[in-house]
Amino acid sequence: MKILMTGASGFLGGRLCHALLQQGHSVRALVRPASDLSGLPSPSGNGDFELAYGDVTDYRSLLDACYGCHVVFHAAAVVEPWLPDPSKFFQVNVDGLKNVLQAVRETGTIEKIIYTSSFFALGSTDGCIGDESLVHHERFFCTEYERSKAAADKIALQAATEGVPIVSVYPGVIYGAGKLTSGNVVARLLIERFNGRLPGYIGYGSDRYSFCHVDDVVQGHIAAMEKGQTGERYLLTGENASFMEVFDLAALITKTGKPKFSIPLWVVSVYGWILVLVSRITGTLPLISPPTVAVLRHQWAYSCRKAEVELDYKPRSLKGGLEEMLPWLKSLGLIKF
Repeated sequence: MKILMTGASGFLGGRLCHALLQQGHSVRALVRPASDLSGLPSPSGNGDFELAYGDVTDYRSLLDACYGCHVVFHAAAVVEPWLPDPSKFFQVNVDGLKNVLQAVRETGTIEKIIYTSSFFALGSTDGCIGDESLVHHERFFCTEYERSKAAADKIALQAATEGVPIVSVYPGVIYGAGKLTSGNVVARLLIERFNGRLPGYIGYGSDRYSFCHVDDVVQGHIAAMEKGQTGERYLLTGENASFMEVFDLAALITKTGKPKFSIPLWVVSVYGWILVLVSRITGTLPLISPPTVAVLRHQWAYSCRKAEVELDYKPRSLKGGLEEMLPWLKSLGLIKF
């Protein structure tokens, strides 16, 4: 099949392009002229992999990219806890999805859309284990990213009721070898930890997330294309744990010491405000910001049982995933142990 991939230059999108090519599909990657293409295959002369320059916010370029394709993987998104211009979240994450849906309707050749949503679209779970029946409570939003993904989720659900052949997948906190983007936050925090810039735990371990290895999420996307029922939602999550447990597992795997103290979230919040001020001067986005701390004050634990049963999704353990990722970080010279 001919597949259009949006968000191809991202952490997940690049890995997905490689996996689709290995399975014999032809892939057209929608990329911006300024995109970092280092994680993508080289364009092939036979058309198995080609680049289409454009943007999900540019409808004409998106429509042109759709022609001749049978499946769209829509993974393009702004994935940041904070931006100086928050309107970009809705421009890309909401309006971009609207453009994809309209292009699919106009093209008429697309048989299925695999839409990459996010666990944030379903809202915090705070004391329970969430599943696909969740709809965001909308009582509060920790980040503008969360707000935009919740709004986009409504659009995807509405499109499904109108007969659009869309399957929505909801990854958890994705980690693993690959680009060190904001979407690869586990790797970035471990780099800070092993280089002494993050000397303690963040908070006291009351946070909870569903961690999923990038290669498992890639296979979950492909399974959603092959087996997923249109109109259905699938959580592509994994083991539920806190970042304290992540740091403890990293210490166990590398045979290094665990952090000896916890950094209160109010201290992290103050540090986040400082990084935001620095960001406004330098233009470099902060690793930690006040919205990040707001996320840490809640729990985001989910079950992927439905995907396991219907898609044969098989997430590896957090320990197993970290045992792969930590040597990779070491091989790049980013951490030492």
